[in-house]
Amino acid sequence: MKANVGGVDKVLRMVLGVALIAWAAMGGPAWAWIGVVPLLTGLFNFCPLYALLGMNTCKVRS
Repeated sequence: MKANVGGVDKVLRMVLGVALIAWAAMGGPAWAWIGVVPLLTGLFNFCPLYALLGMNTCKVRS
């Protein structure tokens, strides 16, 4: 797994993920637990969809 998520993309994913998880935990809709996905892609700097599409927002190519 090569890093393909970086910079602003990473921060936005983590903020969105935490916000959705918090919403779900406070009684929001069950689908809000999908926030786990952007949170994990931000934490691990890897997005499988980006890999399939050949995208990379990481400045340091690893």
